[in-house]
Amino acid sequence: MATILVVDDDPKLLNMLQRTLTLEGFRVLTAPDGNTALAQVQSHHPDVIILDWLMPGLNGIGVIKQLRALDDKTLILMLTARDAVEDRVEGLETGADDYLVKPFAPAELVARIHALLRRPAFANQSEPLTYADLYLNPATRETRRGQRHFDLTRKEFDLLHYLMRHPRQVLRREQILQDVWGYDFEGADNVLEVYIGYLRKKTEAGGEPRLIQTVRAVGYVLREE
Repeated sequence: MATILVVDDDPKLLNMLQRTLTLEGFRVLTAPDGNTALAQVQSHHPDVIILDWLMPGLNGIGVIKQLRALDDKTLILMLTARDAVEDRVEGLETGADDYLVKPFAPAELVARIHALLRRPAFANQSEPLTYADLYLNPATRETRRGQRHFDLTRKEFDLLHYLMRHPRQVLRREQILQDVWGYDFEGADNVLEVYIGYLRKKTEAGGEPRLIQTVRAVGYVLREE
């Protein structure tokens, strides 16, 4: 039985989610604020945290930053009324694993939790990967292009890792979203394009030729031009 920690300062939403997830067979913990959430994580080590962004005091972004600074691997689903692409990117860059905009259907929330819990284990694979002059080491988080080292954020690293595990394969956008983000949420296509842009900027910063190619109307492929 997976343990879910629900963090929200709205008592009605908190109670509704507790009832819904309990009926789905999860063990459910709740917290009305960020500091209580951190204490619950330390005491109970939940499998998934459903975390509201906008809370008084320590907000959701602050909670994520503290957890990721401790290298906590707990899966985090961010809840927020902010639906702009830049807001989604900020939440994911901070360390959230998925993002759900309020208002939402409880059935969609449950589906996303199940998707997070069955994510492929590719991120745990530790063998170094190479393609052309691109190098990535999951164990050390080292990335370089030739002899030029560059740094990636958590989600950028996951995306490049995925592309390098499938070199020369045309990958559909939906496939990438499912395997890297775990769920094809509304608006994620724009988020994927943003992250592809980030990777291109960093992998081509030294004037190197492009390796991440766009396949029009389909998706992307890692291959030499």
